[in-house]
Amino acid sequence: MVKDSSRTTTVTNSIAILEAVADCGVGVTAKEIAARLGIAPATTYRLLNSLVADEYLVRTADLRGFALGARLRGFAAAVTVPVVPTAARIVLDDFRVSTRFAVHLMNFRPAAVQVVSEDPDHPISGKRELSRHLHASAAGKLLLASRTEWRTLVGQPVRIAARTKIDHVALAGDLQNVRDAGYARAADELVPGIACLALPIYNGVGSLAGALCLTGPSNRLPALETHRDPARGCADRLGPLLY
Repeated sequence: MVKDSSRTTTVTNSIAILEAVADCGVGVTAKEIAARLGIAPATTYRLLNSLVADEYLVRTADLRGFALGARLRGFAAAVTVPVVPTAARIVLDDFRVSTRFAVHLMNFRPAAVQVVSEDPDHPISGKRELSRHLHASAAGKLLLASRTEWRTLVGQPVRIAARTKIDHVALAGDLQNVRDAGYARAADELVPGIACLALPIYNGVGSLAGALCLTGPSNRLPALETHRDPARGCADRLGPLLY
């Protein structure tokens, strides 16, 4: 396959311009960017206009300079792990001491689960799969159950473990159970031998914002369930402290 060198150069230069705006800060001008990067002024102006049109950059109020746009702020939010305030960390640590099971704190993006605080004594198994396959985890099911467009988010489900549900009808039933019960659970669906309960954490306006997850061996799911109400209480206390 012949590589399109002009397209590669355009992409490379566009990324370099974005990095230059980030480094130089709000108000950097096209002339300053061109000089910094050694790109021809005409090429710089063309790429800047394209990046503004696509909302990766915005013009400053005086129309002379540039700043990072809304689409880049969204990318930054997606990769930035929220800071857990001290008061929330104390609540979380106290609950961890009260149970022998793993306790993890998750943040919800519009279509993704983000690990905010991993239990230091019980690392998460299947962390990569957790973030990629919402249908296979308790936290993912909790998020999907709150979205009317969950089928679009799931796409064609893939089997991660022996009990992973890959049929939309079966998954729809699971999500309805989540809505009815007010929490989600999964066993042997993300990682063989592992079960998880996910209790919702709401923000100040009552929207689902994250989850408190309680994880342990799947053969101890009944014991895990006995901690559900205390975990729900912890999640309720965390909401105002986190969001």
